[in-house]
Amino acid sequence: MQLNHESEVPIYVQIAQQIEDAIFMGAFEEEQQIPSTTEISMQLKINPATVRKGINRLVEEDMVYKKRGLGMFVRQGARKRIQEKRQKEFYQNYILPLISEAKKLDLSPQELREWMERGYEE
Repeated sequence: MQLNHESEVPIYVQIAQQIEDAIFMGAFEEEQQIPSTTEISMQLKINPATVRKGINRLVEEDMVYKKRGLGMFVRQGARKRIQEKRQKEFYQNYILPLISEAKKLDLSPQELREWMERGYEE
């Protein structure tokens, strides 16, 4: 894990995003334990409360859960939830603005589809 202390994104959010990325990319499988708050805070040389806040964000999103006395584990179905979340964000952040700009340029849905297909081929 690496933090960008110059970023406007809070440290705890960066931690949550990086753990989420690791789950999505398969570095942490479902039902596998993730590193402890202490391990992460020592590795990154930051306050454990900051790490805990990032992990709690993943708990709230139902990506990880706590096994009492054992630590935090990746919840069953977490990868699928991450994929669905990212698809929704992709739609909101990229597709809707793309369509808005296409309308301004007077591009038809067919023309836009053709451009997208061409982009996939390149």
